[in-house]
Amino acid sequence: MKPTDSDRRLQPSNQPGNSLPLRPSRARHVLGLRPKFVLLFSLILIVVCSTLSGYYVEARREAMTDNLRQLGTILLTSVANNEHFQYAGIVAEDRATLQQFIDGLVAVQDVVYVVITRPDGTVLAQHTKGSRQSPSELVRSPNHPLYPESQIIKRVFRSPNTIPLATEFSLPTKIGSVLALDELVYDFAMPILRRPQGSPSSPALSFPLDEGSADSSSIQPVLISAVLQIGLTDAYLKQELAVMIRDILIFTAVIIVVGALITHLLTLRITRPLRSLATVAQQVAEGRSPPLMAPSSRDEVGQLTNMFNLMTTSLQERAAAISGNMATIEHQVSQLTTLHQVSAAIARTLDLKQILRIVLQLLITNLGFTRMFVTLRHRERDTAYVAHIAGVAPDIEEAARRLDVPIRNDGGLLADLLIHGKPLLVLHLEAVADRMNPPMLELARRTGVTSFVAVPLQSHNQVLGYLAGDRGSQPCTAEDLHLLMTIAGHVAAAIDNANAYTHLEELTLHLEQRILERTQELTVANDRLQEHDRQRSLFLSVASHELRTPMTVIRSFADNMRDGIAGPVSEQQLTYLTRIGHNLSRLTRIINQLLDWSQLNSNRELLRLAPVSVDRVALMVADSLRAVAAEKSMTIEIAPANGLPAAQGDSDKLEQVLWNLIGNAIKFTPPGGRITVDFQTTPEGFIQTSVADTGCGIDPNHLEQLFREFSKVPSANPAAQGAQLGLFITKSLVTLHRGTIWVESRPGAGTRFYFTVPVCSQVDRLTAEGAKDKVQGSELSGTNSELKT
Repeated sequence: MKPTDSDRRLQPSNQPGNSLPLRPSRARHVLGLRPKFVLLFSLILIVVCSTLSGYYVEARREAMTDNLRQLGTILLTSVANNEHFQYAGIVAEDRATLQQFIDGLVAVQDVVYVVITRPDGTVLAQHTKGSRQSPSELVRSPNHPLYPESQIIKRVFRSPNTIPLATEFSLPTKIGSVLALDELVYDFAMPILRRPQGSPSSPALSFPLDEGSADSSSIQPVLISAVLQIGLTDAYLKQELAVMIRDILIFTAVIIVVGALITHLLTLRITRPLRSLATVAQQVAEGRSPPLMAPSSRDEVGQLTNMFNLMTTSLQERAAAISGNMATIEHQVSQLTTLHQVSAAIARTLDLKQILRIVLQLLITNLGFTRMFVTLRHRERDTAYVAHIAGVAPDIEEAARRLDVPIRNDGGLLADLLIHGKPLLVLHLEAVADRMNPPMLELARRTGVTSFVAVPLQSHNQVLGYLAGDRGSQPCTAEDLHLLMTIAGHVAAAIDNANAYTHLEELTLHLEQRILERTQELTVANDRLQEHDRQRSLFLSVASHELRTPMTVIRSFADNMRDGIAGPVSEQQLTYLTRIGHNLSRLTRIINQLLDWSQLNSNRELLRLAPVSVDRVALMVADSLRAVAAEKSMTIEIAPANGLPAAQGDSDKLEQVLWNLIGNAIKFTPPGGRITVDFQTTPEGFIQTSVADTGCGIDPNHLEQLFREFSKVPSANPAAQGAQLGLFITKSLVTLHRGTIWVESRPGAGTRFYFTVPVCSQVDRLTAEGAKDKVQGSELSGTNSELKT
């Protein structure tokens, strides 16, 4: 690395690097410290004076405005409450008296008009000074009269009160002047009330600026004699403010000029020594040795001069030290650059051969090594082999790759590196020839190695190999050893990562093969299970159908014998025949449940959705089971369902659900019990149906097992239990309808089953309206056919 310009400036003038001194750079036209201080303090003075002046002017303007409003209120109330004015002027309509009062009011400087108006709108008296002839003058012309609007009179008559009504309006200027402001006129209006002489007058109160603020002081309904209006202008107020602002501006300008002059004198005492310091600093930057400066004072500027003299001496002493360290810094930067390049090359790939090739080439190119090679340890054979070599002829490279040296703890160099993990710095090859393996020694002599360094490659407390190199005819140094030890950690980590990646890749291929084999085995097993399930369902279906034929024959013979067709039947025979009929009915239910269960497991259960009246289905099921319930002296009650909407479901499946629930209630309810079915709609859009009985109830610990296949739940009536599939089939059918089912029960308090089905939406109802008659017709025909059978 070559010295920079800043380094040359710091070198003494007698060194060769100072043969061409730097030229002083051309001065730029920048704002100096003294003008900056002057501008800063001037800006501060301007801001402070402007803020204070604005605050004073605004406060003065508000005070003058308040005085003007108070003047209008005082003038108006004093005249309006004057008894002589009320009776002689208003009531008697004495023009002389009115003119006297009006002239007295107009004589006030700020008053521009006075108007007295009757309730019927007739003007008793009025006087105006007129409008201003020019925005810059206060002279008014009677030729341009100025009177208030009639709306103000109307508001006074509409809401009379004892407080003056103040209204503010502006008179826009018609002259195109930038500084011209609109003239504001404050109109004060107050009704003159007719009172008996000697009655107390209303006191003068504060006035409102809007019509809504006068409601609190409304008077009792009395006669209004007239309305007195006085108009006051703020022209004189603004003129006084303008004069005051002019004086303030002049005073502020004087303060700013005086402050700037004082600031200039103060900064001049600081900038002169600083200019001298800048001149000396320029000489130091050019590499010259300027003379030491004498302090001009004992203040901070003098202290700065002394410190600058110390700095100049210190810079001259350090210039020589900086030049001597530049070579060392350049060498260290080159080493760090190489280390960074090695780390970047290692991070780009996981290929071991590519990593070793790039690393060895970078070490040879950037660090000046002549030859480099990496030897790795073979774990299975416990031997060392050359993984990569660079900087040698092809025949030597081929010979190095054929080496396979066994690792023994015999005190040799190979044992120090690969067993004990010690770095080596060999200054003379022949001095350690007796400790080297013969093939390795012969290869080193053929290559021309005279001195080399070797460092072990360690990762996770394991020696993976070693990295070695030489500088040709030049001997290696301890610095080379330290450098290779720094790089060896990165290289060892890269080799470890590459080996792990290779092992992971092999393991991944092995796992993929095993997963493929296991997937094939599972596919075959799944096919077998599906075939077994299909055969089971087929067996259940065939067995059920085959059992129905002999059961039908047995039922027919039993019914015929019980009816006396085969001859007289004794009482005991009738009892046996009745038991045969009950058991046949129970066996029929079990077979039907097995068939339904097999259809559910084979996913063949499909719904024919249509609008269904759940209460009608429940009523039909109850009518079918009333005979069975009557045998046990039980009653079935169906709650009225007025206004119950239609459900979206399969009529046959819902009938099966209700048949199972009501049938279970009959079986597990003792004689004389009661079964209740009621309905209601939920906010979520479902129809909730409940089936309650007064039976023995169920233990809460067994409620979760009710809806499982072949679940055995303890019961007070074990003889009534069948195949334990009814509730499982019922839950499956309700789930197909996108509904839910649950149960509430306590031992001895009966059981209540709930299930929900979705309400038929308006769209579903309209789309199914056409098919409703067909569905009902098919249901009726199917029922008739069953009755005939």
